[in-house]
Amino acid sequence: MDLGRIATAMVTPFDENGNINYEVAEGIIEYLIQNGTDTIVVCGTTGETPTLSIQEKRDFIDFTIKKVNKRIPVIAGVGVNDTAYTIEATKVVESFGADGIMVVAPFYNKPNQRGIYAHFEAISKVTNLPIVVYNVPGRTGVNIAAETTITLSKIPNIRIVKEACGNLDQMTEILANVSDDTFIYSGDDSLTLPLIAIGGRGVISVASHVVGNEMQAMIRAFEEGHHKKAAAIHQALLPLIKQLFANPNPVPVKYAMSKVGFNVEKVRLPLVELTDEDKAAFDQVWNTFQEKMKKLNINS
Repeated sequence: MDLGRIATAMVTPFDENGNINYEVAEGIIEYLIQNGTDTIVVCGTTGETPTLSIQEKRDFIDFTIKKVNKRIPVIAGVGVNDTAYTIEATKVVESFGADGIMVVAPFYNKPNQRGIYAHFEAISKVTNLPIVVYNVPGRTGVNIAAETTITLSKIPNIRIVKEACGNLDQMTEILANVSDDTFIYSGDDSLTLPLIAIGGRGVISVASHVVGNEMQAMIRAFEEGHHKKAAAIHQALLPLIKQLFANPNPVPVKYAMSKVGFNVEKVRLPLVELTDEDKAAFDQVWNTFQEKMKKLNINS
């Protein structure tokens, strides 16, 4: 399965009472499809899944699948640190019509590499859906070693990796030792272009909520051999990406979405909204970015 170049890890919008705002969610889905997103990932980290109930997750995944209506793939985040629960959730979202699942390395338990392999292997045996292996050691406390990822890729329905280790050497080792139909995606927006340059497929992105078209332009420029232009877009994007992660994700991107017409700042505790100073800092970087895009003749 190919997720395209940019998959967006979609935010979960809340209303003033803290409930999921399905009307706004529908608008976000339509906006993403029209603005650079090749695949939607629902109920990932950016969707604030640690604070969503089991029923909320299921309802929101079902809603997203129905609204997308097969126009682009929808990947459902089902991974937790309990293998049995992940298997149960996998069966549920498969019945909803998900195009694939994303499964994070078990957090808090801190399994060894054999345990990590056994976790993914057990899940792969109960579904025919493509599985996105999500390695994010900064959140889970464990790194899926390159050797483990390479071994996992020999399982028929494990051919996609979201690699958020931040280590291009590890990604290179994986790319050099997997089949051509195994795709590596960056879990860090700032490494999108570097990863593509070494053979990666693309990014599972947060920034694409607001700069999906610009990121697609960067990738397209690189593919067409306009490497200086691609580098210039990357350089312009980097300060903005840093601002998007200057506070815990998805707090900054939820504020950033006000720039494209969505009022979705509300987050659930223990996350808190940006301060006025944080917003001013973001606004300054956003305005500078827009000016750079005009100079590069890149239209959002």
